[in-house]
Amino acid sequence: MSVLRAKGAAIGLLLASAALTSGGSAVAQSAFTTLDRTAEAQVSFSGPERGAPILAGSTVKVSGQKFRPGQKVTLLYGAEPLPGGSFTADAEGKIAGSIAIPANAVAGSFPIIVVAQAPYFAAVEELKVSPTIPLSGQQDYKITQAQTARGVYQSAFSAKNNALFTASSQGRPPVANSELVKLDGATMKILARVTPAVAPEPERRGGQAGRPGGESGNAARGPGVYAVYGVGVDDAKDTVWTTNSRQNTVTVYKQSDLSLVKQFPVGTVNHARDAVIDSTLGKAYVSATFQPEVKVFDTATLGLPKGVAIKSLARGKDFSAASLSLDPAAHKLYVVSNATNEVAVINTRTDMVEHVFPVPGGRSTIGISHDPQTGRIYVAGQGSDNLVVLDGTNGAVIADTPVGAGALNVVFDPVKRRAYVANRGASTIAVTDADGKLVANLGPAPTPNHVALGKGGTVYAVNKSANATGEEADSIMVIQPK
Repeated sequence: MSVLRAKGAAIGLLLASAALTSGGSAVAQSAFTTLDRTAEAQVSFSGPERGAPILAGSTVKVSGQKFRPGQKVTLLYGAEPLPGGSFTADAEGKIAGSIAIPANAVAGSFPIIVVAQAPYFAAVEELKVSPTIPLSGQQDYKITQAQTARGVYQSAFSAKNNALFTASSQGRPPVANSELVKLDGATMKILARVTPAVAPEPERRGGQAGRPGGESGNAARGPGVYAVYGVGVDDAKDTVWTTNSRQNTVTVYKQSDLSLVKQFPVGTVNHARDAVIDSTLGKAYVSATFQPEVKVFDTATLGLPKGVAIKSLARGKDFSAASLSLDPAAHKLYVVSNATNEVAVINTRTDMVEHVFPVPGGRSTIGISHDPQTGRIYVAGQGSDNLVVLDGTNGAVIADTPVGAGALNVVFDPVKRRAYVANRGASTIAVTDADGKLVANLGPAPTPNHVALGKGGTVYAVNKSANATGEEADSIMVIQPK
């Protein structure tokens, strides 16, 4: 679903006023006679099926709420009413219907003007049309499938032990179904698996811990576990680091048998997301999502971390650390912000921010990787369905490539010099060359969530596939260039 409120009602008011004076009878109304000063109406657009992207030539579901009962509502693109875009709010103030996207529509985010009459109200909502990119180039790759646990989020590869570790969590808080799984990197045989320890039950607004009536309504279910989401490996210490997003902390396990090494306290890292380890410097970096910082741990002492603050260049906004990409040889950590569409470059020797680059053309940027040979930065934009390639020295845009709906994660393979992008909405893995040119589009990959680099150019793509395939566990797509 694509929903974006205008920054201010004044924008919609001006645009809609222009439309009203264009002579369109569908929205004819005397100017400046009525005005809804307390309007909270919202309109959203979604694909023909739940979770499906909106594509050229498809039908879009329109839904709206908080209108006045009986109010006439019209959708316009520019000054022109959209065919099928006229509605009357029901007794509950809701509208529902559908509009058609032309077959020749280009991909992008389009501002749709919403005009309500008697009393007058106008706003701008966003309708995103995702690119249609057919599968291609599959003959150039050997693709096999394996299974891990349900609710898989990320994976990480240990070159030393030729092992793949997957982190999975399923359900709403308090999460009880979560596993860290160790697989053989070649055969994909499961070697070990562990369920995280029970976590302290959080206090809940409106009720006490352990009693009904709490914030999530699930207090009676118990406290849940330290559910694992992100995962990183430290081959120097033979450990695996996982992020516990729900408890705002991290956990360290042994690689050999997944026994617990260290459980950090609740609240150590705000909504911890990614974990990457610089084994040479003995540091573990964890992104604090929704916060303008990255936390740095000492992998030898396993003490509480220090923070590296990142200041956004966007006026009035805060950087929000999401995905991480580490270049240990160059002593650089790349951090993408999903709130401000920016990339920060941190010197891992000093833990100081060296650069903050905007990502032009990227929206809801969330995935990041890099080329250690050229220093180029690869950024996946979930809201813009693209891969943006930046020059790592000055932030100049080298490429802006449409790759598929919901570009969520990216990894660059310096051996074959290819970037792999997990497109969650499109259910594909797009492949580009080092210059950002699309060379293959692999699939089907049901709901891919993450891509990780293995040995000799092998890429592991984890898919939240169980719901789509009816299998017991989610899948791992093993991609090997021929």
